[in-house]
Amino acid sequence: MKFLSRPCIALLVLVLIALSTQQITAQTQSSATSQPEAVLHPADLAKILPGSVFFRGQSATTQGRNSGGVRYADGYFTFAALVDNSGYSTGIQEKYQAYFITEVPITIGGHTLAPGAYGTGIVKNGGGPQFVVLDIGAHDLFTTGAVNDAKLHRPTPLQVIADDGPGKYRLYFGRNYVEFERAK
Repeated sequence: MKFLSRPCIALLVLVLIALSTQQITAQTQSSATSQPEAVLHPADLAKILPGSVFFRGQSATTQGRNSGGVRYADGYFTFAALVDNSGYSTGIQEKYQAYFITEVPITIGGHTLAPGAYGTGIVKNGGGPQFVVLDIGAHDLFTTGAVNDAKLHRPTPLQVIADDGPGKYRLYFGRNYVEFERAK
């Protein structure tokens, strides 16, 4: 009976290790992207939320404690964080209260928002609260009605909460919110 030589055994062991490593890497990658869709809280966003963001020619500090978002089942994100807008003109401060990032197209109040970074906020007018979305240059993209939720227990300055329907979420600024969902 013929036995394998030591170099052949060593080569065979290396091949088995390489194949095992590839399988483990593939399993890890597939499990990272197959997590269930979930609402993200400030602690969840701590690793990905930038400390400061660029908007309309300036840098603004984000407030990590006032942030929220969604991680979709395929690993993409939509999230927002309040910003320190004190260095901006009063016209921009009124509208630019939070930095909003989405990696997927979403719909808000019948408007489709492409992946990107935006300024958002709630403004009050005679017709009720309005949600405003601005591009990175502080140009208005759209405005849609916001809802005041008087029944919300313990409102925070900014948070994301799952809505009643599957895949639907509410972005709250205090008690005012807009619904959003991933565009189909």
